[in-house]
Amino acid sequence: QVQLVESGGGLVQAGGSLRLSCAASGRAFSSYAMGWFRQAPGKEREFVASIIWSGDSTYYVDSVKGRFTISRDNAKNTVYLQLSSLKPEDTAVYYCAASRDAVAGAGTYEYAYWGQGTQVTVSS
Repeated sequence: QVQLVESGGGLVQAGGSLRLSCAASGRAFSSYAMGWFRQAPGKEREFVASIIWSGDSTYYVDSVKGRFTISRDNAKNTVYLQLSSLKPEDTAVYYCAASRDAVAGAGTYEYAYWGQGTQVTVSS
C-alpha cells in the first residue's frame, strides 16, 4: 500500500510559477514510477507528466513541455512538479499517482495509488 499527499497548490497570476510536492509513504518509493495528472471542472482527468523509478527518464503531455518539470528525490520519498509560465488553462486539481511498476506512461490505468489532489488556479 502507498499513501500520497500533495502540497504546494495555490492561486497564481498568469506567467507565474508554483512547485507541487507529493510525499509518499508505504512501499519502497524508489522502486516505482510516479506521475502527475490534472482535472479541470467538467473535464476528464488528463496526464501531465511521469518519471521512471530512477528519475533518469521523464515524459510530458505536449501542452506542458518546456513549462513543467517533473523530478523526484528518492531519499526523501518525494516527487515534484515545477510549474512555470502558467496559463489560465492550467487551472485544475493536480493529482499525484504511483504505479506498481518501475516504468509508467500516460494512462490512468497504469497507476494504482492516487493522492487527494491540490488545487492550482491561474488568474489572467
